[in-house]
Amino acid sequence: MLYDKDIREPLFDFLEEMYGKIRILEEQKIGRSRADVMMVTPRALYGIEIKSDADTYARLARQIIDYNQYYDLNYAVVGTRHALHIKEHVPDWWGIITVELENGRPDFYIMRKPVANPKMNWKKKISILWRSELANIQRQNRLPEYREKGKQFVIDRILSRVPEEILRMQISEELFERDYSIFEQVKQG
Repeated sequence: MLYDKDIREPLFDFLEEMYGKIRILEEQKIGRSRADVMMVTPRALYGIEIKSDADTYARLARQIIDYNQYYDLNYAVVGTRHALHIKEHVPDWWGIITVELENGRPDFYIMRKPVANPKMNWKKKISILWRSELANIQRQNRLPEYREKGKQFVIDRILSRVPEEILRMQISEELFERDYSIFEQVKQG
């Protein structure tokens, strides 16, 4: 039986081998759910939900709604217990990766590749960024700073003025550069 903790690190190695340049961000708050994994690539954000052999589908319907709003593409990564029935539980555009033990090590197989998520919401996707990351995008696109305005106002301005293809790459770049040590310095200070 494979548990979540047995799957994660080998999965990250598998994804890096498959996609090349990636950044993995774990346990990301999205809507009313927590995404197990957000994978950043130069042109897209992937939501990855892990269903180990010990998991159930109890929360999956709610998680799918949230994943579909925030990410360009999504994957369900499932243990052998769920491999036969996962297609019944996730949308057709979700990719599926199965994992089983092979010679004592997790072995991954792509059952279905993901396709572009038709329900992705740009406002939700860009809201993943911190205010300082949005400010970087404003500077790159020569937009006013709007320092006294709220995050949602800034998001609306960016979305109305920056072409999606450019924004797609800029969001990924900000997430590649995200520095969590800032929070550690604030906690210690």
